[in-house]
Amino acid sequence: MSTVASVAESLSGWSLPRTRWLVVAVQAAFILPASVNAGLQLNQDLPWPPVWAGTAITLPLGFGLRALQLRLSLAFAAGERLRFAPWLLLAEVVLVYVPMPWLPYAWIWMQVCPMAAAPMVLPRWPAAIAIGAVVVGSSLHSLGVDSASSHSVGPPLVTTIFWLTYTVVILVVPAAGLYGSARLARMFDALRETRAELAAVAVNRERLRVARDLHDLLGQSLSAISLKGDLAIRLLASNPSAARAEIESLTELARDSVRGIRAVSRDEHAVSLREETEGAMALLSAAGVQTRSDLDLPDLPPALERLIAWAVREGVANVLRHSSARTCSISGRSRHGVVVLEIMNDGAPGPIGKGSGLAGLAERARALAGSVSAGSTADGGFRLLVEVPRGEA
Repeated sequence: MSTVASVAESLSGWSLPRTRWLVVAVQAAFILPASVNAGLQLNQDLPWPPVWAGTAITLPLGFGLRALQLRLSLAFAAGERLRFAPWLLLAEVVLVYVPMPWLPYAWIWMQVCPMAAAPMVLPRWPAAIAIGAVVVGSSLHSLGVDSASSHSVGPPLVTTIFWLTYTVVILVVPAAGLYGSARLARMFDALRETRAELAAVAVNRERLRVARDLHDLLGQSLSAISLKGDLAIRLLASNPSAARAEIESLTELARDSVRGIRAVSRDEHAVSLREETEGAMALLSAAGVQTRSDLDLPDLPPALERLIAWAVREGVANVLRHSSARTCSISGRSRHGVVVLEIMNDGAPGPIGKGSGLAGLAERARALAGSVSAGSTADGGFRLLVEVPRGEA
Protein backbone atom coordinates (compact mmCIF):
# COMPACT_ATOMS: atom_id res chain seq x y z
CA MET A 1 0.00 0.00 0.00
CA SER A 2 2.82 2.41 0.78
CA THR A 3 4.31 1.77 -2.66
CA VAL A 4 0.99 2.41 -4.41
CA ALA A 5 0.48 5.56 -2.34
CA SER A 6 3.99 6.71 -3.20
CA VAL A 7 3.30 6.21 -6.90
CA ALA A 8 -0.03 8.05 -6.62
CA GLU A 9 1.68 10.93 -4.85
CA SER A 10 4.31 11.06 -7.58
CA LEU A 11 1.63 11.24 -10.27
CA SER A 12 -0.68 13.69 -8.51
CA GLY A 13 -1.12 16.93 -10.44
CA TRP A 14 0.84 17.93 -13.52
CA SER A 15 3.97 18.90 -11.61
CA LEU A 16 5.68 15.73 -12.85
CA PRO A 17 8.34 16.66 -15.43
CA ARG A 18 7.45 15.83 -19.01
CA THR A 19 10.27 13.31 -19.21
CA ARG A 20 8.62 11.33 -16.38
CA TRP A 21 5.36 11.16 -18.32
CA LEU A 22 7.29 9.35 -21.03
CA VAL A 23 8.14 6.70 -18.45
CA VAL A 24 4.48 6.48 -17.37
CA ALA A 25 3.28 6.10 -20.97
CA VAL A 26 5.80 3.38 -21.80
CA GLN A 27 4.89 1.47 -18.63
CA ALA A 28 1.21 1.54 -19.55
CA ALA A 29 1.87 0.49 -23.15
CA PHE A 30 3.97 -2.51 -22.15
CA ILE A 31 2.38 -3.90 -18.98
CA LEU A 32 -1.37 -3.38 -19.11
CA PRO A 33 -2.04 -5.02 -22.53
CA ALA A 34 -0.06 -8.08 -21.45
CA SER A 35 -2.13 -8.55 -18.29
CA VAL A 36 -5.35 -8.18 -20.31
CA ASN A 37 -4.16 -10.73 -22.87
CA ALA A 38 -3.27 -13.19 -20.13
CA GLY A 39 -6.72 -12.68 -18.59
CA LEU A 40 -8.48 -13.40 -21.89
CA GLN A 41 -6.50 -16.63 -22.30
CA LEU A 42 -7.28 -17.60 -18.73
CA ASN A 43 -10.99 -17.06 -19.33
CA GLN A 44 -10.98 -19.87 -21.92
CA ASP A 45 -9.92 -22.38 -19.23
CA LEU A 46 -12.32 -21.24 -16.48
CA PRO A 47 -15.60 -23.12 -15.95
CA TRP A 48 -17.68 -19.99 -15.24
CA PRO A 49 -18.98 -18.08 -18.24
CA PRO A 50 -18.38 -14.32 -17.68
CA VAL A 51 -15.92 -12.99 -20.28
CA TRP A 52 -14.29 -10.74 -17.71
CA ALA A 53 -13.56 -13.49 -15.18
CA GLY A 54 -9.94 -14.14 -16.28
CA THR A 55 -9.19 -10.44 -16.63
CA ALA A 56 -10.49 -9.84 -13.11
CA ILE A 57 -7.68 -12.09 -11.89
CA THR A 58 -4.78 -10.84 -14.03
CA LEU A 59 -5.56 -7.11 -14.10
CA PRO A 60 -4.98 -6.53 -10.35
CA LEU A 61 -1.72 -8.43 -10.62
CA GLY A 62 -0.78 -6.31 -13.63
CA PHE A 63 -1.63 -3.06 -11.83
CA GLY A 64 0.44 -4.17 -8.87
CA LEU A 65 3.39 -4.94 -11.10
CA ARG A 66 2.99 -1.60 -12.86
CA ALA A 67 2.91 0.29 -9.56
CA LEU A 68 6.09 -1.42 -8.38
CA GLN A 69 7.88 -0.96 -11.69
CA LEU A 70 6.73 2.65 -12.01
CA ARG A 71 8.09 3.50 -8.57
CA LEU A 72 11.44 1.98 -9.45
CA SER A 73 11.53 3.63 -12.89
CA LEU A 74 10.63 7.10 -11.59
CA ALA A 75 13.26 6.86 -8.87
CA PHE A 76 15.85 5.66 -11.40
CA ALA A 77 14.93 8.47 -13.81
CA ALA A 78 15.35 11.03 -11.02
CA GLY A 79 18.70 9.56 -9.94
CA GLU A 80 17.20 8.64 -6.58
CA ARG A 81 18.53 5.65 -4.63
CA LEU A 82 15.70 3.94 -2.77
CA ARG A 83 16.64 2.07 0.37
CA PHE A 84 13.78 -0.36 -0.20
CA ALA A 85 14.48 -0.89 -3.93
CA PRO A 86 15.60 -4.54 -3.45
CA TRP A 87 12.30 -5.24 -1.68
CA LEU A 88 10.37 -3.77 -4.61
CA LEU A 89 12.30 -6.03 -6.98
CA LEU A 90 11.56 -9.01 -4.75
CA ALA A 91 7.86 -8.08 -4.73
CA GLU A 92 7.88 -8.05 -8.54
CA VAL A 93 9.48 -11.50 -8.61
CA VAL A 94 6.79 -12.81 -6.27
CA LEU A 95 3.91 -11.30 -8.31
CA VAL A 96 5.31 -12.76 -11.53
CA TYR A 97 6.47 -16.25 -10.56
CA VAL A 98 4.18 -17.34 -7.71
CA PRO A 99 0.94 -17.32 -9.77
CA MET A 100 2.69 -18.45 -12.98
CA PRO A 101 1.84 -22.22 -12.60
CA TRP A 102 -1.89 -21.39 -12.52
CA LEU A 103 -1.91 -18.76 -15.27
CA PRO A 104 -1.79 -19.26 -19.06
CA TYR A 105 1.35 -19.13 -21.17
CA ALA A 106 0.85 -15.43 -21.97
CA TRP A 107 1.73 -14.56 -18.36
CA ILE A 108 5.36 -15.34 -19.20
CA TRP A 109 5.49 -11.92 -20.86
CA MET A 110 5.15 -10.23 -17.47
CA GLN A 111 8.76 -11.20 -16.73
CA VAL A 112 9.75 -7.99 -18.50
CA CYS A 113 9.10 -6.12 -15.22
CA PRO A 114 11.77 -7.82 -13.08
CA MET A 115 14.07 -7.92 -16.11
CA ALA A 116 13.78 -4.13 -16.51
CA ALA A 117 14.06 -3.56 -12.75
CA ALA A 118 17.19 -5.71 -12.31
CA PRO A 119 19.69 -3.21 -13.83
CA MET A 120 18.00 -0.39 -11.89
CA VAL A 121 18.53 -2.12 -8.56
CA LEU A 122 21.39 -4.62 -8.90
CA PRO A 123 25.02 -4.09 -9.86
CA ARG A 124 25.95 -4.70 -13.48
CA TRP A 125 27.05 -8.34 -13.41
CA PRO A 126 24.37 -9.67 -11.06
CA ALA A 127 21.74 -7.91 -13.19
CA ALA A 128 23.16 -9.44 -16.39
CA ILE A 129 23.20 -12.91 -14.81
CA ALA A 130 19.59 -12.51 -13.62
CA ILE A 131 18.40 -11.41 -17.08
CA GLY A 132 20.30 -14.25 -18.75
CA ALA A 133 18.76 -16.75 -16.36
CA VAL A 134 15.26 -15.46 -17.20
CA VAL A 135 15.93 -15.75 -20.95
CA VAL A 136 17.34 -19.28 -20.67
CA GLY A 137 14.60 -20.43 -18.30
CA SER A 138 11.84 -18.97 -20.47
CA SER A 139 13.34 -20.57 -23.58
CA LEU A 140 13.41 -23.99 -21.87
CA HIS A 141 9.84 -23.47 -20.69
CA SER A 142 8.74 -22.59 -24.24
CA LEU A 143 10.53 -25.68 -25.57
CA GLY A 144 8.66 -27.78 -23.04
CA VAL A 145 5.35 -26.30 -24.10
CA ASP A 146 6.24 -26.92 -27.75
CA SER A 147 7.20 -30.53 -27.06
CA ALA A 148 3.89 -31.14 -25.32
CA SER A 149 2.01 -29.63 -28.26
CA SER A 150 0.96 -31.58 -31.32
CA HIS A 151 1.98 -28.65 -33.55
CA SER A 152 5.75 -28.47 -33.19
CA VAL A 153 7.67 -25.73 -34.94
CA GLY A 154 10.07 -28.12 -36.66
CA PRO A 155 13.24 -30.14 -36.05
CA PRO A 156 14.85 -29.86 -32.61
CA LEU A 157 17.58 -27.41 -33.68
CA VAL A 158 15.12 -25.19 -35.55
CA THR A 159 12.73 -25.35 -32.62
CA THR A 160 15.45 -24.35 -30.14
CA ILE A 161 16.58 -21.41 -32.29
CA PHE A 162 13.00 -20.31 -32.85
CA TRP A 163 12.01 -20.29 -29.19
CA LEU A 164 15.27 -18.63 -28.11
CA THR A 165 14.71 -15.86 -30.66
CA TYR A 166 11.06 -15.60 -29.70
CA THR A 167 11.95 -15.30 -26.03
CA VAL A 168 14.50 -12.59 -26.75
CA VAL A 169 11.96 -10.65 -28.82
CA ILE A 170 9.04 -10.84 -26.39
CA LEU A 171 11.10 -10.39 -23.20
CA VAL A 172 14.42 -8.66 -23.77
CA VAL A 173 13.16 -6.03 -26.22
CA PRO A 174 10.22 -4.84 -24.05
CA ALA A 175 12.42 -4.95 -20.92
CA ALA A 176 14.98 -2.82 -22.75
CA GLY A 177 12.15 -0.43 -23.62
CA LEU A 178 11.10 -0.09 -19.98
CA TYR A 179 14.67 0.41 -18.81
CA GLY A 180 15.53 2.66 -21.75
CA SER A 181 12.61 5.03 -21.14
CA ALA A 182 13.75 5.63 -17.56
CA ARG A 183 17.35 5.97 -18.69
CA LEU A 184 16.34 8.43 -21.40
CA ALA A 185 14.37 10.54 -18.91
CA ARG A 186 17.41 10.57 -16.63
CA MET A 187 19.67 11.71 -19.47
CA PHE A 188 17.20 14.43 -20.47
CA ASP A 189 17.19 15.76 -16.91
CA ALA A 190 20.99 15.65 -16.77
CA LEU A 191 21.12 17.50 -20.09
CA ARG A 192 18.69 20.13 -18.80
CA GLU A 193 20.76 20.62 -15.65
CA THR A 194 23.95 20.86 -17.71
CA ARG A 195 22.40 23.47 -19.98
CA ALA A 196 21.28 25.46 -16.94
CA GLU A 197 24.79 25.26 -15.45
CA LEU A 198 26.37 26.31 -18.75
CA ALA A 199 23.97 29.24 -18.95
CA ALA A 200 24.89 30.27 -15.41
CA VAL A 201 28.59 29.98 -16.26
CA ALA A 202 28.08 32.09 -19.40
CA VAL A 203 26.21 34.75 -17.43
CA ASN A 204 28.91 34.83 -14.77
CA ARG A 205 31.64 35.00 -17.43
CA GLU A 206 29.86 37.91 -19.12
CA ARG A 207 29.44 39.67 -15.78
CA LEU A 208 33.15 39.29 -15.07
CA ARG A 209 34.01 40.52 -18.57
CA VAL A 210 31.88 43.63 -18.17
CA ALA A 211 33.32 44.31 -14.70
CA ARG A 212 36.88 43.82 -15.96
CA ASP A 213 36.41 45.97 -19.07
CA LEU A 214 34.69 48.73 -17.12
CA HIS A 215 37.49 48.74 -14.57
CA ASP A 216 40.15 48.90 -17.27
CA LEU A 217 38.24 51.53 -19.25
CA LEU A 218 37.24 53.82 -16.41
CA GLY A 219 40.43 53.51 -14.39
CA GLN A 220 42.47 55.56 -16.80
CA SER A 221 39.57 57.77 -17.93
CA LEU A 222 38.67 58.84 -14.40
CA SER A 223 42.33 59.41 -13.58
CA ALA A 224 42.63 61.60 -16.67
CA ILE A 225 39.45 63.52 -15.78
CA SER A 226 40.74 64.13 -12.26
CA LEU A 227 44.15 65.18 -13.59
CA LYS A 228 42.73 67.60 -16.15
CA GLY A 229 40.30 69.01 -13.58
CA ASP A 230 43.15 69.76 -11.16
CA LEU A 231 45.20 71.27 -13.99
CA ALA A 232 42.28 73.48 -15.07
CA ILE A 233 41.83 74.74 -11.49
CA ARG A 234 45.54 75.67 -11.29
CA LEU A 235 45.38 77.47 -14.64
CA LEU A 236 42.23 79.49 -13.97
CA ALA A 237 44.04 82.33 -12.25
CA SER A 238 47.14 82.53 -14.46
CA ASN A 239 45.95 81.33 -17.88
CA PRO A 240 42.13 81.25 -18.32
CA SER A 241 42.32 80.27 -22.01
CA ALA A 242 44.49 77.26 -21.22
CA ALA A 243 42.16 76.35 -18.37
CA ARG A 244 39.22 76.59 -20.78
CA ALA A 245 41.01 74.25 -23.21
CA GLU A 246 41.61 71.72 -20.43
CA ILE A 247 37.93 71.85 -19.41
CA GLU A 248 36.87 71.31 -23.03
CA SER A 249 39.19 68.33 -23.36
CA LEU A 250 37.89 67.04 -20.02
CA THR A 251 34.33 67.23 -21.35
CA GLU A 252 35.31 65.35 -24.51
CA LEU A 253 37.08 62.75 -22.40
CA ALA A 254 33.91 62.26 -20.35
CA ARG A 255 31.91 61.77 -23.56
CA ASP A 256 34.44 59.20 -24.77
CA SER A 257 34.07 57.35 -21.47
CA VAL A 258 30.28 57.24 -21.89
CA ARG A 259 30.67 55.86 -25.42
CA GLY A 260 33.16 53.32 -24.13
CA ILE A 261 30.75 52.15 -21.42
CA ARG A 262 28.02 51.61 -24.01
CA ALA A 263 30.43 49.70 -26.24
CA VAL A 264 31.55 47.51 -23.32
CA SER A 265 27.95 46.59 -22.53
CA ARG A 266 27.57 45.36 -26.13
CA ASP A 267 31.04 43.73 -26.23
CA GLU A 268 31.99 46.09 -29.07
CA HIS A 269 34.72 48.09 -27.35
CA ALA A 270 37.82 48.04 -29.55
CA VAL A 271 41.21 49.24 -28.34
CA SER A 272 44.19 50.21 -30.46
CA LEU A 273 47.75 49.90 -29.23
CA ARG A 274 48.81 53.06 -31.07
CA GLU A 275 45.92 55.12 -29.71
CA GLU A 276 46.38 53.78 -26.17
CA THR A 277 50.11 54.51 -26.28
CA GLU A 278 49.59 58.07 -27.58
CA GLY A 279 46.89 58.71 -24.98
CA ALA A 280 49.09 57.31 -22.22
CA MET A 281 52.02 59.50 -23.25
CA ALA A 282 49.79 62.58 -23.28
CA LEU A 283 48.33 61.83 -19.85
CA LEU A 284 51.74 61.16 -18.28
CA SER A 285 53.13 64.31 -19.83
CA ALA A 286 50.19 66.35 -18.50
CA ALA A 287 50.85 64.89 -15.05
CA GLY A 288 54.47 66.03 -15.22
CA VAL A 289 55.88 62.53 -15.69
CA GLN A 290 58.87 62.27 -18.02
CA THR A 291 57.92 59.40 -20.33
CA ARG A 292 59.88 57.30 -22.78
CA SER A 293 58.16 54.94 -25.21
CA ASP A 294 59.95 52.22 -27.16
CA LEU A 295 57.35 49.93 -28.72
CA ASP A 296 58.56 47.75 -31.59
CA LEU A 297 55.55 45.50 -32.11
CA PRO A 298 54.45 45.59 -35.76
CA ASP A 299 51.68 43.43 -37.22
CA LEU A 300 50.35 41.97 -33.99
CA PRO A 301 47.38 39.61 -34.21
CA PRO A 302 44.16 41.44 -33.20
CA ALA A 303 43.69 39.50 -29.94
CA LEU A 304 47.29 40.10 -28.91
CA GLU A 305 47.14 43.80 -29.83
CA ARG A 306 44.03 44.21 -27.66
CA LEU A 307 45.79 42.57 -24.74
CA ILE A 308 48.89 44.77 -25.03
CA ALA A 309 46.71 47.87 -25.42
CA TRP A 310 44.75 46.99 -22.28
CA ALA A 311 48.05 46.38 -20.48
CA VAL A 312 49.31 49.86 -21.45
CA ARG A 313 46.06 51.40 -20.25
CA GLU A 314 46.11 49.53 -16.94
CA GLY A 315 49.81 50.16 -16.34
CA VAL A 316 49.54 53.91 -16.96
CA ALA A 317 46.38 54.14 -14.84
CA ASN A 318 48.30 52.54 -11.95
CA VAL A 319 51.17 55.00 -12.44
CA LEU A 320 48.77 57.94 -12.18
CA ARG A 321 46.71 56.61 -9.27
CA HIS A 322 49.16 54.74 -7.09
CA SER A 323 52.51 56.45 -7.41
CA SER A 324 54.26 59.80 -7.33
CA ALA A 325 56.23 58.98 -10.44
CA ARG A 326 58.57 61.42 -12.15
CA THR A 327 59.77 59.04 -14.86
CA CYS A 328 58.09 56.21 -16.72
CA SER A 329 59.20 53.97 -19.56
CA ILE A 330 57.01 51.84 -21.84
CA SER A 331 58.83 49.26 -23.95
CA GLY A 332 57.65 46.39 -26.08
CA ARG A 333 59.42 43.85 -28.25
CA SER A 334 59.04 40.40 -29.73
CA ARG A 335 61.69 37.93 -28.61
CA HIS A 336 61.87 34.27 -29.65
CA GLY A 337 58.19 34.18 -30.55
CA VAL A 338 57.14 35.84 -27.26
CA VAL A 339 55.72 39.37 -27.12
CA VAL A 340 57.03 41.22 -24.05
CA LEU A 341 55.62 44.49 -22.70
CA GLU A 342 57.39 46.23 -19.83
CA ILE A 343 56.22 49.36 -17.99
CA MET A 344 58.54 50.79 -15.32
CA ASN A 345 58.16 53.88 -13.16
CA ASP A 346 59.72 55.39 -10.09
CA GLY A 347 57.99 56.88 -7.05
CA ALA A 348 56.40 53.66 -5.82
CA PRO A 349 58.06 52.84 -2.50
CA GLY A 350 56.76 50.14 -0.20
CA PRO A 351 54.78 46.97 -0.93
CA ILE A 352 52.28 47.06 -3.78
CA GLY A 353 48.89 45.39 -3.28
CA LYS A 354 47.18 43.23 -5.90
CA GLY A 355 44.22 45.13 -7.30
CA SER A 356 41.38 43.96 -9.46
CA GLY A 357 42.91 45.69 -12.49
CA LEU A 358 46.04 43.54 -12.44
CA ALA A 359 43.90 40.47 -11.76
CA GLY A 360 41.77 41.24 -14.83
CA LEU A 361 44.90 41.81 -16.92
CA ALA A 362 46.33 38.48 -15.75
CA GLU A 363 43.07 36.79 -16.74
CA ARG A 364 43.29 38.28 -20.23
CA ALA A 365 46.88 37.08 -20.54
CA ARG A 366 46.04 33.56 -19.37
CA ALA A 367 43.41 33.33 -22.10
CA LEU A 368 46.32 33.65 -24.59
CA ALA A 369 48.67 31.35 -22.61
CA GLY A 370 50.54 34.37 -21.31
CA SER A 371 51.53 35.69 -17.91
CA VAL A 372 51.60 38.97 -15.96
CA SER A 373 54.04 39.82 -13.21
CA ALA A 374 54.13 43.04 -11.22
CA GLY A 375 56.08 44.22 -8.22
CA SER A 376 58.37 46.75 -6.61
CA THR A 377 61.95 47.18 -7.72
CA ALA A 378 65.02 47.62 -5.52
CA ASP A 379 65.34 51.33 -6.35
CA GLY A 380 61.81 52.19 -5.14
CA GLY A 381 60.08 51.82 -8.47
CA PHE A 382 57.44 49.55 -9.94
CA ARG A 383 57.65 47.11 -12.84
CA LEU A 384 54.80 45.60 -14.85
CA LEU A 385 55.79 42.76 -17.20
CA VAL A 386 53.45 41.05 -19.68
CA GLU A 387 54.66 38.04 -21.69
CA VAL A 388 52.48 36.30 -24.27
CA PRO A 389 53.45 33.71 -26.92
CA ARG A 390 52.77 35.27 -30.29
CA GLY A 391 51.53 32.02 -31.82
CA GLU A 392 48.81 31.53 -29.18
CA ALA A 393 46.97 34.64 -30.39
